Amino acid sequence: MNYSIREAKESDMPQVLTLVKELAIFEKESDAVEVTVEDLKKDGFGEKKLFHCFVGENEGDIVGMALVYPRYSTWKGPVIHLEDLIVTEKMRGSGLGSALLKEVVKYGNDLGVRRICWEVLDWNEPAIEFYEKKGANVMRDWDVVQLDENGIKAFLDL
Repeated sequence: MNYSIREAKESDMPQVLTLVKELAIFEKESDAVEVTVEDLKKDGFGEKKLFHCFVGENEGDIVGMALVYPRYSTWKGPVIHLEDLIVTEKMRGSGLGSALLKEVVKYGNDLGVRRICWEVLDWNEPAIEFYEKKGANVMRDWDVVQLDENGIKAFLDL
């Protein structure tokens, strides 16, 4: 299958959100997506740009995306975080995931970051194998820690 990789445009955000929702279903969290198209447009293309996004396109349809944002490591310095790399089911195995990841790595290299980091679910063995084949270190001895909106409020009320 043919595809091309490019930087996302504001007008791509409805299709990007569709991919995000597809990922949520795959990860058994279909009701977890709260972000809207308007949020994506504001946060990715507004005054204060919070993320950078690449899309994979096939015959005019967005069939993959990779969304990254800057972070800072007290050990390494500037890094970027890959929030999501999504390839729609019909395009899996086409090389699109590798092409999107390569675009992210080139972007990080151009920025001069010292690390690119992301999470992967421990049951998603195909993704883990994919990342390890690309040279990524899947750190199985680390746990992700989060405070959601309710947790933030509860913490502050202590």
